[in-house]
Amino acid sequence: MTADNAPFEPAYLARLRPGELEARAASARARLKACDLCARYCRVDRLETLRGCACRVGGQARVGSFGPHHGEEDPLRGRSGSGTIFFTRCNLRCVYCQNRDISQTDAGTAVSAPELAAIMLSLQAQGCHNINLVSPTHVVAQSLEAVALAAQAGLRLPLVYNTGGFDSPETLALLDGVVDIYMPDMKYGASRVARRYSKVRDYTEVNRAAVREMHRQVGDLVLDGRGIARRGLLVRHLVLPGELAGSEAVFRFLAREVSENTYLNIMGQYRPCHKAVAYPELRRRPTDSEMRRAVELAGRAGLRRLDG
Repeated sequence: MTADNAPFEPAYLARLRPGELEARAASARARLKACDLCARYCRVDRLETLRGCACRVGGQARVGSFGPHHGEEDPLRGRSGSGTIFFTRCNLRCVYCQNRDISQTDAGTAVSAPELAAIMLSLQAQGCHNINLVSPTHVVAQSLEAVALAAQAGLRLPLVYNTGGFDSPETLALLDGVVDIYMPDMKYGASRVARRYSKVRDYTEVNRAAVREMHRQVGDLVLDGRGIARRGLLVRHLVLPGELAGSEAVFRFLAREVSENTYLNIMGQYRPCHKAVAYPELRRRPTDSEMRRAVELAGRAGLRRLDG
């Protein structure tokens, strides 16, 4: 494991001092006028209307829940938990979503940027190891504004961007030098499967370009002496029954085009949820042999840092 015991300073602090962080937030806010903050490119003026807007979120972010989370990967949760903020709504429409009560509804509370900043500071005060923005793609503008305010008020934790992986290059440019830890899903090895189960076009092409850029920005995952993540890329891949997720193609891509040292969580918690009952092939969990095969395929591809 790559380790670093030097004093830690989050990336966003370097952007705070010359005022660049506030400028990034303002730029992101302006993009809401013809939104291109996810790869759906709705081009809707989200400050005026939600008609035609896939995420159905306007000028304020909505928070479904927040708090220390002890169920994340070991490098994120440590002993004190990952400071997760679960945003309402999502830019994907996964038919098997296990968080559908948040991702597919208007549940939760609309929050201003100062209120979101206060949540971040409260998670730091509770001893969390990081600020973990869950499903943040559609609320990048609101999140950047809150991070700027929280940093001015003393936020010093690593910032985790925990995404479904359908992120536009415009958004990733705004986040360059701000995010410490990228944690994207790589859901599928083929876009036709993504179209069927997550209702987006070109997922694989968009996702691979995004993961390449994330790795360019932050590199392989770096841990401190306690095994807590400081900076880098952590990829999640959910194994679907019948090898529907195309795991082998995902693993080959990571090993050959990103890094053999990519930290990869091969997740086995799929269960039929939400609308999965309408898809016969999704009506069961992956078998033990399917999970073992996924891990074997990752190893054969050359990936060395496996969690799962």
